[in-house]
Amino acid sequence: MQTSMQADEALTSEDRDFVTALASGLEVILAFDESHPRMTLSEVATRTGMNRAKARRFLLTLHALGYVRKQQRHFELAPKVLQLGYAFLSANDYRGVIQQVLEDITSESGESSSLGVLDGDSVIYVARSSSRHRLMAITLSVGTRLPAAHTSMGRVLLAQLSDAELDGFLARVELERHTPATIIDKAELKQRILEVRRQGYAIADQELDSGLRSLAVPAFDGNGRLLGAINISTNAARVDLDTLMRDYLPLLQGKARQIRTHVS
Repeated sequence: MQTSMQADEALTSEDRDFVTALASGLEVILAFDESHPRMTLSEVATRTGMNRAKARRFLLTLHALGYVRKQQRHFELAPKVLQLGYAFLSANDYRGVIQQVLEDITSESGESSSLGVLDGDSVIYVARSSSRHRLMAITLSVGTRLPAAHTSMGRVLLAQLSDAELDGFLARVELERHTPATIIDKAELKQRILEVRRQGYAIADQELDSGLRSLAVPAFDGNGRLLGAINISTNAARVDLDTLMRDYLPLLQGKARQIRTHVS
């Protein structure tokens, strides 16, 4: 049977089957990147080449659908955008590879392991393998959001930002004390994040919840693209810092290399 388009052909914008509105909506989503995580209407219009009225309609539609958040004059992507990524990960078995790696970490360490990504000023859990140990008063699961400033995964991800982006984060973030160990001085926090950038891993020791100790490293694909951060979360009374460094850091680093080998 003859069709209007061959299987290996792509539509052009002049084709009658080309949906301009869909293309424009995706263009607005793609306008946000690590250099432009939050933008005004004017900035979105400039980056997409749209007039303000058109950009406004697409931003408000994406906001209504839950893909964009609005904070006063600024817009930013919402976690729901991750659902678009889940389809890609599943189709390419990336999520399966990462989930298996996390489960292997739990099997080998006896501790919970997660993959998180940066979303605004928070880290959001996108994959997780839980141990039998209860770590926090809240239940950690896929979709859980925690403050990036006070978590090992968050600091690993913040360390991947440019200097300007990191300074922007520090300028706007409100640091809340959760435990006596919580760092609430922005200058000290910046030094910790820069240290993470140099050493390639982060430890958060009872800063978010008393007794919660975690270690994280960045996870990249075979092309060097940041996928997120993977961690091990444990109880400070059960696992000391020496064990974390001696046993768990090499384990996490090895699993990160495995992800890089199998995800391209």
